[in-house]
Amino acid sequence: MLKVVTAMKQGVLVIKLEGELDVCGADNFRMTVDQALDETGAKNILLNMQAVSFIDSSGLGVILGRYKRINQLGGKLLVIHLEPQVQRIFELAGLMKIFTFYKSEEQALEQL
Repeated sequence: MLKVVTAMKQGVLVIKLEGELDVCGADNFRMTVDQALDETGAKNILLNMQAVSFIDSSGLGVILGRYKRINQLGGKLLVIHLEPQVQRIFELAGLMKIFTFYKSEEQALEQL
């Protein structure tokens, strides 16, 4: 079961994920994030992947979809705390070239 927690920090939508971002959790992620983007008007997303143990193509797809949405607004999607097994999947999918990765939330927020 995927847990999605959203919060606003310095005008950035911070999304903390816990669990597996797979075909079962993808719809929950999409609905929660889209609703938060609509309500807050945030242009930038900070994705905290620290507690994500697994991701599949459905998970990659919903992250990419949110990236495309904010990219059209001139926003950025930043990613922090990738677990090694999830980072490997990001690398294989070519996402390491698209997103910006940081070690901490503070470091990422400073860059915006």
